[in-house]
Amino acid sequence: MTRGGQGLARVACVVRAGAAPLWWLGVVAAGTGVLVPGLTGRRIGVMAGAVLFILAAALVAYARRGRYAALARGAARAAKQDVLQDRAVTVRNWRRGHRWWLLLAFLAALGSAFAAPAAGGMLLAGCGAGLWLKAAWLGRRERADEALLWVRVDWLSRGGGRPAGKAVKAFRSTGIAAGDAAPGGSRRRTAALV
Repeated sequence: MTRGGQGLARVACVVRAGAAPLWWLGVVAAGTGVLVPGLTGRRIGVMAGAVLFILAAALVAYARRGRYAALARGAARAAKQDVLQDRAVTVRNWRRGHRWWLLLAFLAALGSAFAAPAAGGMLLAGCGAGLWLKAAWLGRRERADEALLWVRVDWLSRGGGRPAGKAVKAFRSTGIAAGDAAPGGSRRRTAALV
């Protein structure tokens, strides 16, 4: 890192980093859980899981939107000496920092199948879907403002998460073409040269 510069991670990439692991672990746990009859029976377990999926997706997608919006409105322009972290590094840091939580959540979802088949897995998948929805919302905001949102790496939690946590005092912004991730944190597709 150059002198005076800050390491910056894309806000949408941090949000999106947990979506795929939560989704796939939830799908596997729900699929495995359907094989167990459970205390409530499969039908009630799956119906309860569907409700939990919708609630979890909505809660995760809408949680702290006001804080994200306030930080985005006050975003200062990133300095030339700031170092933009690659999408892959941001995702890897989040997943390494949360691997034990992901494992515990997966095991809890599997264990819950003995009470309500598939419900725990669908709850986990709903959390992943909610993170995708939140990242998509951030992407729409970035496109509308024509500015990508970044957060200082040293303000993220120890596990590389919480891009709108208490430690985060402000976001930084860059032009829409900066970095290797598209608005919303997905991989940037390079346009063919004309």
